[in-house]
Amino acid sequence: MHLNNYIDHTLLKPTASKNEIIKLCDEAIAYEFFSVCVNSCYVSLAKQHLKNTKVKVCSVIGFPLGAMSTQAKVNEAKKALDDGADEIDMVMNLGYFKSQDFDNVWKDIEAVKHIMPNNILKVILETCYLEEDEVLKASELAIKGGADFIKTSTGFGTRGASFEDIKLMKRVAKDVTKIKASGGIKDAKTAIDYINLGVQRLGTSSGIAILKGSISKSNY
Repeated sequence: MHLNNYIDHTLLKPTASKNEIIKLCDEAIAYEFFSVCVNSCYVSLAKQHLKNTKVKVCSVIGFPLGAMSTQAKVNEAKKALDDGADEIDMVMNLGYFKSQDFDNVWKDIEAVKHIMPNNILKVILETCYLEEDEVLKASELAIKGGADFIKTSTGFGTRGASFEDIKLMKRVAKDVTKIKASGGIKDAKTAIDYINLGVQRLGTSSGIAILKGSISKSNY
């Protein structure tokens, strides 16, 4: 198992500087991570720095709250794609979901997927705010909206991924929609346990520690 191939090497903190993004890209090249995951303002910088490498660029959209208008999410996604993003991780509208306005939840996702039919869209459910039955419902809605992956967490909520989250999401995703676990994955054993549960991607800022067999102190 090549763990590096599962990892979106992530830096999403609001204070992340240009130099830190360049360092992130250099690390992704050195350790051959699948992608770097950055805020949308840094997509062009990351793309430029990763030119002529296999490392992809993933941009978060509507992050970390998911409470922006659908049009705002669409416009942010368009700009990120124009700047060179290969994949988009968007946050589901939790307020709509808690209001049981389910049509607007999946239509919000569909509007973003509509402009990127050939790119990977991951939808963040933010499972820390959801009960078990809500995780199942949110997974269904994300898939209905066209998600290629359903993703557990932003890393900015009250907790990150859990094994229980993945088991619930897998019940809905089956073997059709992929799953990304993120938040709190800090060591190789945890990473492997998630992969063995059926996770196809890991979002973490602890990728180097995971590969080196140490335990990271990072929160994401």
